[in-house]
Amino acid sequence: MEQENNVFNNNNTSNSSSTTNNNNKNKKKNPLDPEEFRNHGHKLIDFIADYYSNITNYPVRSQAQPGELRRLLPVQAPISPEPIDSILHDINSFILPGLTHWLSPFHFAYFPSSASTAAFLGDLLCSGLNVIPFTWLSSPSATELESIVMDWLAKALALPSSFLFSSGTGGGVLQGTTCEAILCTMLAAREKTLILTGHHRAFDLVVYSSDQAHSSFQKAAKIAGILPSNFRSLSTSSSTFFSFSPSLLRQTISEDLSSGLIPFFICATVGTTSSTAVDPIKELSLIAAEFNLWLHVDSAYAGSAAICPEFRHYFDGVDGASSLSLNAHKWLLTNLDCCCLWVKDQAALTSALSTDPEFLKNDASDSKDKNVVDYKDWQVALSRRFRAMKLWFVLRSHGISGIQSVIRGHVEMAMKFEGMVADDRRFEVVVPRTFAMVCFRLLAPEGWPEEVNELNRRLLEGLNKSGRVCMSHAVVGGVYVIRFAIGATLTEQHHVDLAWRMVRRHADDLLGNVAGEEEEEELKENGYYNCG
Repeated sequence: MEQENNVFNNNNTSNSSSTTNNNNKNKKKNPLDPEEFRNHGHKLIDFIADYYSNITNYPVRSQAQPGELRRLLPVQAPISPEPIDSILHDINSFILPGLTHWLSPFHFAYFPSSASTAAFLGDLLCSGLNVIPFTWLSSPSATELESIVMDWLAKALALPSSFLFSSGTGGGVLQGTTCEAILCTMLAAREKTLILTGHHRAFDLVVYSSDQAHSSFQKAAKIAGILPSNFRSLSTSSSTFFSFSPSLLRQTISEDLSSGLIPFFICATVGTTSSTAVDPIKELSLIAAEFNLWLHVDSAYAGSAAICPEFRHYFDGVDGASSLSLNAHKWLLTNLDCCCLWVKDQAALTSALSTDPEFLKNDASDSKDKNVVDYKDWQVALSRRFRAMKLWFVLRSHGISGIQSVIRGHVEMAMKFEGMVADDRRFEVVVPRTFAMVCFRLLAPEGWPEEVNELNRRLLEGLNKSGRVCMSHAVVGGVYVIRFAIGATLTEQHHVDLAWRMVRRHADDLLGNVAGEEEEEELKENGYYNCG
């Protein structure tokens, strides 16, 4: 037997060279090889760091034409693997030129999409760990970290204790977007109401907001099955700076009740998209309590400002709300997506959204004195990301004081921009600045043949087409305004100053004026004619 084995081994030895070569050829590549990950990861980090360093070399708003990328890329996926260097080359050549660069210090459109090294690394760790914490048992520390972080942030914002897990009834969850947060709370309120009235009354349900509420509220109402005829978008006016009118709300609710309808949900906003208007939360909460309606406070943009004590008065009365949400990915240094939602009555949320499939049953979730959170029952989807990791990174890396400093810096820059607009008699600030966004417009000179809204539309389009700055617009009270929202992490005062000079230069061009030599030289020195 021993001799037979030796013969066998000798035969193997004689063929070892050819066998090894064949094995090497046929060896499958491990898609998660640690050393390859380390090597490729270093290259990608360097790529992103270089992108941040050179971001002002790109046109802020994409100059791409529809279908351009499809003409540049192959019509089918590669059959064989391609090296990371080739992929990064194509990203640099084909993808980056077709992006609008939201992290550019000259991006002032919409609301900011904030970011930070801490959030990026937290998100990288989230992707690297790749856990799916839909139940407590599926990743206990992921679930518990989310609960802890949501309590931390609630305390940092000085929210009422009724929104904390420590209250025993409230708590917070990280959703993807505001639309998800509003939809979940609307479904909770809907179920709570229909249990009392009977589900056959579903088509009688009515929801309320001002005409300045975000379009995500209307989308949520559609998904929740609210009839379009029962969607109340109540008018606002410049006399109240476009805030929600409590008297009009009360009158409308009373009329709907008289018509046999069932009012059940109000959406108020702190920091509207069009003009950052602030709805009177306290008065609205009293009406909600009087008629037993669910009041949700959408503070997607401005909620982060409550981390600074001087902005908390805008949230007076929030203790009378049923829920509140904010987007940490807008102004809290946290990369997309990260929407924070707090509710006073977590049972109402889980009653509307919970499912109990056999494959997810476990002792922790099924215990009578259930003391764990199953976040699958706090959202529409089953699966979810470990979003708490990046928010935890941000809170620990910057601390409350660091975040306060960033937000105050943005507000200070907005105040200076507002002052520059006010000092130029050709322009006006259309609505008073509240946070870090300024709504302004160019005034038409006497005898100007063009309607002033069209004049400002052309001014904005010229600015955005230049590629050197990006802003967006809104129409409030019939007035076309240019929105200048400061909040990009890389933005500093000199970027704001240069952006204002660009606005003035384009206004000069539109009105037929000639920029002064001094201003012309300053624009050249700052790369106005070269970037992009």
